[in-house]
Amino acid sequence: MHAKDNEVYVADGYHNRRVIVMDADTLAFKRMWGAYGNTPMDIPRLQYRYDPDAPPSQQFGNPVHCVEISHDDLVYVCDRVNNRIRVFRKNGTFVKEQSIAPRTRGFGAVHDMAFSGDPRQTFLYVADGANRKVWMVRRDDLKILGSFGHGGHYAGEFALTHVMESDSKGNLYVGESIGGNRVQKFRFAGTKKVAVGRSGGRARPVTAAGG
Repeated sequence: MHAKDNEVYVADGYHNRRVIVMDADTLAFKRMWGAYGNTPMDIPRLQYRYDPDAPPSQQFGNPVHCVEISHDDLVYVCDRVNNRIRVFRKNGTFVKEQSIAPRTRGFGAVHDMAFSGDPRQTFLYVADGANRKVWMVRRDDLKILGSFGHGGHYAGEFALTHVMESDSKGNLYVGESIGGNRVQKFRFAGTKKVAVGRSGGRARPVTAAGG
């Protein structure tokens, strides 16, 4: 939901391959787009095969698993099995993208996204279902800062990270499916500098399992 424009954004992804925008009151269709802002082509799911060595697909994979809108009116889309974050303007114009664990197959690496709780939404969290972790990304340039979590059923481990949300304090809530069937809360514990080669350090968020 985008309240300023009274619009609803839909990740139409398990059979189709598109983002759809509708009027929030009437649900009347307003516009839609595919990857890179292209006209979507709904290739049947069984005919699509992800190839990590091929050029980026000009169409969304299946499913298009999430759509999130930032405070600065950018539209972030989970292209799940293509292992990509794709960013658009509200009219469907393509802005930028980032690969997440690009050699991932199976369930794909980009299941859901959530913004950090600060007013600028400095960071973006990405739920990686296939690799059972959460990636931390700097939102302005989509640089990957690190990740946390691994496979398992104890606190701080994941069976299959599937959905995610954050609150105003920066805490993160991660929902699991297929063997997990739970929600875990990760407490925001501030930021720290991490070394990045010769370019110096950059800030990344710090989380802790539990309330």
